[in-house]
Amino acid sequence: MKVALKTVAALALAGIGSAHAQDIVRHGAGSFPISSAVEVPAGKTVIYLSGSVPSVIHPDAPKESLEAYGDTKAQTINVLENIQKQLKELGLGLTDVVKMQVFLVGGPENGGKMDFDGFMAGYTQFFGPAAKQPVLPARSAFQIAGLAHPAWRVEIEVTAVRP
Repeated sequence: MKVALKTVAALALAGIGSAHAQDIVRHGAGSFPISSAVEVPAGKTVIYLSGSVPSVIHPDAPKESLEAYGDTKAQTINVLENIQKQLKELGLGLTDVVKMQVFLVGGPENGGKMDFDGFMAGYTQFFGPAAKQPVLPARSAFQIAGLAHPAWRVEIEVTAVRP
């Protein structure tokens, strides 16, 4: 009897905990299409995706060329499409992304500087008002010296949370 009572009490307490489970809280960043902070409550499953790099989008171009992969905007779109597919395979979507780290390479086509405007032109097709997707991740963007392939200008890592 005591064991049954303890089991019922434990199940009742477990039910109370789930009934009050918190949702993810995203804090705005003004008009910029990112969250300034994201709060993830305890008990949520966190998924870390490895960095995603662009695929060849112009197979007729030489494989070592920028033309094979496209400019920063095209690479950003390609990478975010690849991330979207990875997330879908896990039963998730872009709305589940809570953190994004973006690595941008400045190539000779931009005087060695990263093409942040090109990145944003691709990014806003997936996140923000223009994309009609208001659920925004916290995000960092860095210019780095290079990636594993000389024509890659973009690598993106994301962290998602299972709803």
